[in-house]
Amino acid sequence: MELRKEIKILLWIATVFVFAYFMPLENERFSGAIYAMFDLAKWYAQEHVILCLLPAFFIAGVIAVFVSQGAVMKYFGAKAKKWVAYTVASVSGTVLAVCSCTILPLFSSIHKRGAGLGPAIAFLYSGPAINILAIILTARILGFEMGVARIIGAVVFAVVIGSVMSLTYRKEEKAKREEQLNFPEMPEKRPMWQTSFHFFTLVLILVFANWGKPEEGVTSGAWYLIWAYKWYITAVFGIFLIYSLIFILKLKWQYVMLAAAVTAISAFISSSPLIPMVVAIAGLSIITLLDKKEPENKEWTLSTWEFAKQIMPLLAIGVLIAGFLLGSTHDDTAMAGLIPNEWVANLVGGNSVFSNFFASIVGAFMYFATLTEVPILQGLMAAGMGKGPALALLLAGPSLSLPNMLVIQGVMGTQKTVVYVSLVVVMATISGLIFGSLF
Repeated sequence: MELRKEIKILLWIATVFVFAYFMPLENERFSGAIYAMFDLAKWYAQEHVILCLLPAFFIAGVIAVFVSQGAVMKYFGAKAKKWVAYTVASVSGTVLAVCSCTILPLFSSIHKRGAGLGPAIAFLYSGPAINILAIILTARILGFEMGVARIIGAVVFAVVIGSVMSLTYRKEEKAKREEQLNFPEMPEKRPMWQTSFHFFTLVLILVFANWGKPEEGVTSGAWYLIWAYKWYITAVFGIFLIYSLIFILKLKWQYVMLAAAVTAISAFISSSPLIPMVVAIAGLSIITLLDKKEPENKEWTLSTWEFAKQIMPLLAIGVLIAGFLLGSTHDDTAMAGLIPNEWVANLVGGNSVFSNFFASIVGAFMYFATLTEVPILQGLMAAGMGKGPALALLLAGPSLSLPNMLVIQGVMGTQKTVVYVSLVVVMATISGLIFGSLF
């Protein structure tokens, strides 16, 4: 019996016991924070896991299994030209409707496939930050200059943070580069257009299934039309996915059509889009796991499961902590956490170094689902938040969150995670100060 291990277990048990024993449930602030914690967790489970995270895990699985290591290194590795790697990484988020959590399986996948630290970090930051839907919504609700500043800030941040991380860990990167330069050219199993077709079909299903509702009162325009018909559009890409499963992955057409039929029936009899999405994911998992012709198909689902197993528990812990400390803010819901919302609003007024730094810190630790940061900021600005701190929060918030940090730590280690988070917070603070002094 290892004494140190047993003492550690005893300390954890004692900590939990003391917390439970002295839990101040009679305190209104504390009990409200508990409710906000579970409200955020419930909303996250209902709205985010099935529609957003699970498709993202399957997309990450595509990268891990169907995209060769050579292809990843061609754009993100040592053999890639730096300007190509950083350009692709910094603007790739424009086609992804993802938040700081949904980007994680994609980042983890390209990182494991041999992407350089700099381009991988640029992709990790830019994915949620440069989401084209969020940029448009920012410009429409918070002002054109805020939307433009967010675009410029997101691209510059991605390149600068990625470059600094690469320079900071240049010895590790040099060793990886030398190893990759000797990596033999592996022939692709299938034409690149087929893998791309399969990949982007899944990406577009993710994008349109999560297309955000337009602001209140808007009943016309392209945004509204896409939102109104988003499930029909998603269904069209579902048909593309059926084609891909049968003719590209070579799955048995009888099984694919049966899964598609059951999904379609569930869509007609269910009032919630979650049910057909669950049915579709379950059907896809079963037919790929049972496929004995192409080992890659089974490996795709197993790889997806590995990402889910690694990331989901950490996200769950992070969401609960974020809800408890900072409250639950989604849709029209606003529940205070242990830290009162008024404190936050009062501390981010004006354009001081502290107000911008505090906004960056709050943004870094608070969880924002895709597009929710804009209405939250609208409320904070109405309560007296300055434009500089608002931009600082916009540049730090969507790309970081407590759940996000926990997962990144598991992928890259504590030191790199601390450096990455620090760079985002410092740059967001400086950007907020500059923007606040100009506008």
